[in-house]
Formats: sequence, C-alpha cells, structure tokens
Amino acid sequence: MKTFDGKVLFLDRSDINTDEIIPAKYLTEISREALAPNLLEDLTLDSFDPATDINGRSVILTRANFGCGSSREHAPWALEANGINLVVGESFARIFRQNMFNCGMLAVELPADTIADLFAAFAGRDTTAKTDFEGSSITFTADDVSKTVSFAISGFDADLVKAGGWVDYADANY
Repeated sequence: MKTFDGKVLFLDRSDINTDEIIPAKYLTEISREALAPNLLEDLTLDSFDPATDINGRSVILTRANFGCGSSREHAPWALEANGINLVVGESFARIFRQNMFNCGMLAVELPADTIADLFAAFAGRDTTAKTDFEGSSITFTADDVSKTVSFAISGFDADLVKAGGWVDYADANY
C-alpha cells in the first residue's frame, strides 16, 4: 500500500480538469515518469507556480469536481509520478476518482464546509497531512494548529488501495 502522508499543496479552485492536471499534448508519453515534469503546468491559479510549488508536496487539498474533463488515467499517473498519492476535495469526477483507486491512490471526499474550514485554517501555511487509513481519518497540522477529519470509502475501493491498485488486486484475487 502506498503512503498517504506529507506536505499539502493547496489548489483553491473547483473544476480543475484533467487537461490542467496533465495537458493532452503529453498523452503520447509511454511512462508515468515522463509525465512528472508537466504536472499542473497549464493550471491558472493565483499565487501558484508549478515549477516551484509541487516539489516536496504529496497531498493535494482542493475544492469540488477535481479531475473533470476527459477520462484518462494519465492524470492520476502524473500525480503519482510526482509522489502525490492523496487528493482531498469536496468531490471528484467519477472516472478520475475511480482511476485514483485503480492506481492504488486515495481520493477522499469531504463536505464543502469541512473543506472550507481546512482552507481557512491551513492555506498559506506549511501544512502536513497524516493519514490513518485503517481508522479512516486524516490529521492536518501546521505549527500549533491540528485538525482531524474522518472519511469513508467503499469496501471495494479500500481493497484496491490496500492492494496497490487494480492490477495487484486482480493478481491476488483472480
């Protein structure tokens, strides 16, 4: 199972689509690692520079409908190639969310007011997230502030994540 802890990248916008996550011009790449340098390069967001803001981050906190757009696996692959295995948001495009689980990654949906509270408490601060997968909780910490939130995913999706993704799950179960 992958790890779901680390420093948080705040992407304070809804409807970040798969073309913004990894531009379509890179879909001819044959390895996940080749996608890494181009993650979020087309994302327009105040005070965000992909060249400097992604490095060292392994968790994304965002708003609603993350991963909308086309149904490509390249978007989760580009995140994974950059060491980002956890995205927390209000909601995800259905196919993107399932592609995350199929890759053994974690897409956590939380209520809008919880997401707003996390942005208010932590955005602009050096924030770390620590995930207790078995306990279904994530603790966000920055300086003297700490907040723990609970999450739920289906049993099958949890099994995919624990196995490391669909291929490893299928190898072990079929």
